[in-house]
Amino acid sequence: MGVTEQNIFEVPPDSYPHGTPQNLTINGISTWYWEYGNPKGEPLLLIHGFRGDHHGLELIGSSLSEYRVIIPDLPGFGKTEAFPSGQHNIDAYGQWLHALMLSLSHQQRSIYLIGHSFGSIICSYTASTYPQQVKKLSLINPISQCPLKSSAQALTLAVQGYYWLGSRLPSFLGVPLLRSTIITRIMSEIMMKTKTPQLRSFINTQHHLYFGSFASAQSVYEAYKISTQHTAAEYIGHVPVPVHMIVAEKDDLGTLETQHLMYQKIRQGKIDIIPEVGHLIHYETPRYAAQLIRSFIMEENA
Repeated sequence: MGVTEQNIFEVPPDSYPHGTPQNLTINGISTWYWEYGNPKGEPLLLIHGFRGDHHGLELIGSSLSEYRVIIPDLPGFGKTEAFPSGQHNIDAYGQWLHALMLSLSHQQRSIYLIGHSFGSIICSYTASTYPQQVKKLSLINPISQCPLKSSAQALTLAVQGYYWLGSRLPSFLGVPLLRSTIITRIMSEIMMKTKTPQLRSFINTQHHLYFGSFASAQSVYEAYKISTQHTAAEYIGHVPVPVHMIVAEKDDLGTLETQHLMYQKIRQGKIDIIPEVGHLIHYETPRYAAQLIRSFIMEENA
């Protein structure tokens, strides 16, 4: 069900593939994605979390080199265009992801779908609404509880106020506020669980480089509202394909109790728990996460 090693954190690589950029127009949105691995392999589509872009999942993606790994920037993040103002909602993201899957597979076959954090909400919704396009679903640190109904309600409301203020201020004030390096550093330090200086430095650098990669203050505020109004657990019981949950023991955004409650809703699948790690599995134990995903894909009964 998981591992028990006490020293699971991984040393960050000196270098790794950054993928080949590609562009498609999906539902009217100029969509950028990056390809890794074997272009003739089975397609794996990885969906990143809130405030990040494709860079956040590169370590996992580059560790699955036998597959055709595809990592897009979500609408409103990285280089992908935002939805029109007011249209960043779970339906729009789901329709966009479904159309992207159809385009990438040339409408011929289903795809292995993998989502991290905020991406787990979008992937769970899409797999429940358009299951014919999904072969299997893997969720890394899935959002298992609504933060507005958790013990972190006060903090969630404060953060929501931060994004609301950023969206209401003139852009020359609001955007720098939301891209504040001080706020980013505080968030990064809180979420890291490793004590290894080299790995902590690597994670802080990644967040500094890519955490401010969003289209506008309004679009990031609208996306944040989705992350507080919906959960992956909300949709997972309606997903008919096998589901894999990769859960961190010390995830700040979901307790093990709520993760197990979510797992009980799954029709068919498995759960792996990584000890010691928090919400940053994709940076702290990416190769191990890739190994778990590979095993799940290869299991005939999963």
